[in-house]
Amino acid sequence: MSNRSERLAARLETHAKALCDFARTLTPEQWSKKMPGDGRPIGVIVHHVAAVYPLEIQLAQSVAGGTPMVGVAWQAVHDMNAKHAQDFASVTKEQAIAAIEANSAEAAKAIRAMSDADLDRAVPQSLYGDAELTCQFFLEDHAVRHSMHHLARIRAALA
Repeated sequence: MSNRSERLAARLETHAKALCDFARTLTPEQWSKKMPGDGRPIGVIVHHVAAVYPLEIQLAQSVAGGTPMVGVAWQAVHDMNAKHAQDFASVTKEQAIAAIEANSAEAAKAIRAMSDADLDRAVPQSLYGDAELTCQFFLEDHAVRHSMHHLARIRAALA
């Protein structure tokens, strides 16, 4: 394990814990409140973070392996999020928190398995207009920051 992969994994864990800790404080009314500009209930968004960790890690591992990211587009991400919202419309706080804890632990484990060379590998990524970007960039922009991105938006919506 490299120092960089350890730091990335630790940040992911810290961020996931912050989202879980905050989610535990939400009232049932807050849990079901729809996010402005998004329309998904807060609870669904909390679960969404857990649900996409495996995909985010799978994509990062492909980049680390030198495989260009092809055919991944933002519309596909939006469609996946909409389907998730339908499938998990009644997710409970306990289910969502358990899923974040389990999936973030697996994601952190996968990140810790990456070498500096893996993190430095850059390939064209269709999600970013085929720009050649590193695995570390992809991890930081997705799995590592995902919890904090949504936590900030949830806090703002509830303020």
